[in-house]
This record gives sequence, structure tokens and C-alpha cells, in this order.
Amino acid sequence: MTRRELMIALAAAGTGRAATPESAYDTPYKWGKLVLAADPDPASFDSRAVDCPFVFHHDGKFHMTYLGFDGTGYQTGLASSTDLLHWTRRGCILRRDPANPITRYNIALNWILRDTRLRSRGDLKKVNGRYLGVFHAYPNPGYEAGPAVIGLCWSADLLKWEIGDICLRPEDGADWENGGLYKPCLIEHRGTYYLFYNAKNREKRWREQTGVATSTDLKTWRRYEGNPIVRNGGAGSWDERFASDPCVMLDGRKWLLFYFGLDAQGKARDLLATGDSPFQMIKADRILIDVGPSGSVDSVYAHKPSVIWHRGALLHYYCAVSGKWPDEVRGISVASSRLWG
Repeated sequence: MTRRELMIALAAAGTGRAATPESAYDTPYKWGKLVLAADPDPASFDSRAVDCPFVFHHDGKFHMTYLGFDGTGYQTGLASSTDLLHWTRRGCILRRDPANPITRYNIALNWILRDTRLRSRGDLKKVNGRYLGVFHAYPNPGYEAGPAVIGLCWSADLLKWEIGDICLRPEDGADWENGGLYKPCLIEHRGTYYLFYNAKNREKRWREQTGVATSTDLKTWRRYEGNPIVRNGGAGSWDERFASDPCVMLDGRKWLLFYFGLDAQGKARDLLATGDSPFQMIKADRILIDVGPSGSVDSVYAHKPSVIWHRGALLHYYCAVSGKWPDEVRGISVASSRLWG
């Protein structure tokens, strides 16, 4: 048995499913608790909810950017950890700017350019001596209100960020995306930048799908003509309404696109698509993170993936939601490919 075959078999163990190449990415062992929750201080930028984790390694520690919601809009926070379970807040690193028409209500830093090899530590990569992030910003106050744009941002220390160029605007795209753009994921591979993102159409009961744009200079971006690369599934599928929030990694030559699906009943789960190129993705016939039972931290949604490899295990962070809006509890939890302990 090869090393890869052994890893696949181990990943499938205990799941009740036959081992396939995709089972190497299963994370069936949930921590079962939130690793980051809303701040109890009502004056905090993340007093109502935390959302959208992005986990990476930097300067001898693990770090997580996340979105904080205070009732007005999203802002971006940073937390740090030495063990990937206990997280310490570092503060708000990207705040709304009332003087900026793009970020006056929301600024959501979703990704910083990093080593995207699946089994790497996830260290950050610099471009021209600085860290490169990518954000999206909704134009109106409230929870994800209005058609958001996607832009770049730059930092020397991860704590202070300079807003850069806008990359994509919804009005410049096709029908599937001109209702607004969502989470961006930025990958550099062999001299080309790949900007993955999900977006919605203009229907009242909108649908979300995932596409990609490319650039060689971070100035001119070209949407892939075959977008969306991850489309909604058919009736009764896990992603009938949403195929959203891409988290893209490379496992050797294979492209992995972790994402979440929303079904017609309103359940959100983390899923996977894989491909031999960033433009041709095939959905895996499996749920990576499913919603939990009543009373669990993820009884409503288990979605918005961020993955990192540590000590031979794949850790899959996600936004866990329980309760009912507007009193839902929205925080961040984690599952592992190996038993905890």
C-alpha cells in the first residue's frame, strides 16, 4: 500500500463510507464547541457574531482572520493560537471608514496570500515586500446588504492595512453574479493569480455560485469565460441554492475547492469539488461537515470552510450556527481528520 493509499484508508475509517481519493479530505471528528464566539462586550466590533474564518501560520504561531458583526456591518478581526484550539483576540485590523463610499459600512478581509499546498504549514507569502489580502465590501448597513465588490489590500505587519485596487464589480459580470460578490480566495500559481469568489444573481430568492478570475499583474483581471466553475446542483441536492465561499488548496497537482452548499430546506453544509485544473471542477459525492443535532453548536449551519494541516491531521474550521434569527448564535468551530486527544 502506498503512503497516499494509506492516508485515504485512514481518512475513511470510522465514516461508514468506502475509501475514495476524496475521503483523504474528510474531517469527521468535530470538536463540538466554538473556538471563537461573539465578544460579550456590547461595544466590540464582534459583539453580535463572528464569521468566515481564514487560518494560516505566521511568525511561529497560527492566526485566524475572521469577520465580526456589530449590528451595523462586518469588520475584520485577528486572533492567534499556539494549539489551534484556544484563540486569543488581537483586535480589529480592518475597520469601516465613513469617508470611503466602498468601506463606510463593511470591510471583510477573507484571505491573505499564503502557501496553499494542503500539507504545508500555511505560511504567508509576500508580494514586493508586503502581505497581500483580498476583501469584499457591502455598500449598505445591515447584514450583507447591497451588491458587494472585491478588492485588494496590503500590509507590512498584518495589523495595519492599506486599501488597494478594486478587482471585480458585480455590474461588470454576467447574470449569475451581478447581484453582488462574496468571499474571495486568492491563489498564486506559476506566475498567475487566481481569484476565486462566489456571487449571487438578482432574483429575490437568489442563488449563489462560484467563479474565478485571473491576472498576471494584479491590475487587469479576466473572468473565466466558463464561469461559474461550481454551479448549483439539481433539485434536492446539497447545493441547490448556494455553492459558495471557496477555500482553494493544492494537493500535488490536484486542485481542491472546499465550499459550502445551501439546500432548498435552508441547511448549509461544507462540501468539496476537485479538479486537475482551476477551471474544471468535479463535485465530490460526500458531505465534509454536516449540520449537527438539535442543541449542538452547528444545528442550523455548518459552513464557510478554512483548512490547515497540522501534525499529520487536516483541520477544517467553519462557521457554526445554532438558534433562530435574529437570536441565532454564530461562531467558529473546527473538525479534524483524526480523533482528538
